[in-house]
Amino acid sequence: MPRLAHIIWSHSEDHAREEVLLADNRRRLFAASCVALVANAMAFAIRCDILGDFVKTFQFTRKTVGEAIGWGAIGGAAVLFLGGALLDYIGIGTALWIACAAHVCGLATIICAQGFWSLTLGWFFVAIATSMVEAAINPLAAALYPERKIHIMNVLHAWWPGGLIIGGLLAVAVSWLLEHAQASEALLACSWQIKLAAVYLPVLLYAILIFGQEFPKTERAQAGVPAGVMLREALRPLFLILVFCMFLTASTELAPNAWVGEFIKDIVGFPGILVLVYTSGLMFALRFFAGPLAHALSPLGLLVASSVLSTLGLLALSYSTSVAVVFLAATVFGVGVTYYWPTMLGITAERFPKGGAFLLGIIGAAGGLFVSYVAVPGMGALHDHYTLNSLPPEVAEQVLDKEKGRVDEAKEAALPPAGQKIVKTARQTAAANTFRWVAVLPAALVLIFGALAVRERLVRKPEDLPPPAT
Repeated sequence: MPRLAHIIWSHSEDHAREEVLLADNRRRLFAASCVALVANAMAFAIRCDILGDFVKTFQFTRKTVGEAIGWGAIGGAAVLFLGGALLDYIGIGTALWIACAAHVCGLATIICAQGFWSLTLGWFFVAIATSMVEAAINPLAAALYPERKIHIMNVLHAWWPGGLIIGGLLAVAVSWLLEHAQASEALLACSWQIKLAAVYLPVLLYAILIFGQEFPKTERAQAGVPAGVMLREALRPLFLILVFCMFLTASTELAPNAWVGEFIKDIVGFPGILVLVYTSGLMFALRFFAGPLAHALSPLGLLVASSVLSTLGLLALSYSTSVAVVFLAATVFGVGVTYYWPTMLGITAERFPKGGAFLLGIIGAAGGLFVSYVAVPGMGALHDHYTLNSLPPEVAEQVLDKEKGRVDEAKEAALPPAGQKIVKTARQTAAANTFRWVAVLPAALVLIFGALAVRERLVRKPEDLPPPAT
């Protein structure tokens, strides 16, 4: 009997130790996912701050800058789509290592860019990195915490605004330090490269966190759902509606954020990157409370409320006349867009579990592609259009770059103070009109999500995976 008791005790000790190791591994992998998302977000925030530097350094229009980013995003969206489909075969760990390599190559290419195509190539690599991170961490989070997907997706994606805060504050700090240190013109000219190089820090950290770790299989692979069933899930009408909604939700959240640094400066002369930092702080805090809110309102009810607030926030930004009003409007907008991206992913994971990583990849690709290739360049083009159309003909003639169809900053600087004020007013009008156009997107979502919420109350069929294959 003592021998038997010893064996039972040893076995229970081994089992407890194994559970502790699994818990530690789960926490480490989730932390790695959060840091990888921080790297994505820092690159996005710093890009928001340096878009104007691209205009000056390469003598581009805002539309051309948007296209340089957008062309790269096409490849990134394709990678996210394929990554979701192939994740069960290549493994989550491999996907994250590919993301790490793409981050390293992309940042180096942008920092050394000499023109449109090298800039495009750099953002292409960064888009691949962003997409592979997205393709990997969403199924990973669902596999690590299958019992609370909506909440865990929001906690994970709280680190997107967390990364925006870090990147935004870093960008402002670098600019402030160089300006107050009376840096040389050459150093000021490469300040955007210094800012971008800081993204290497979280890339290195998530590489360290995933090194030597074992990754779980995706939920679909664990359950043994056939590939044919997974593919059929992508053709279900409700999922196709969600893909269309992702075009609009992602554009509402990310496209204004991409241009906020420039547009807020145009409207009230305030560094718009600080507004991005502020709204990101709101998002970071609020996403930790997504679970109770989704339970109280339902996930679709939460998206309806988000769309109402996003519409009001964008309209309020377009009519802002002071820094105080900008921050009030940004508060409404920031609260509105907080739950868009993670809740869309959570709904997809909950309603279509048989689609697994493939459907999560499609949803992410839909959002990223539309934002980068349509919404961001579109906002840039609208701004250029309204700026020129708001100028008196005699002023437009003096500052127009006829070859590129934009205001030439050098010609603008040569204008007398009265002329410069006219151009400044034109840019203010352009930024306001562009925000109003974007407000149409969440307004449409109020109707779509409202209809889906009503449908859900009338017809609700639970969706479950089969038990894991043994």
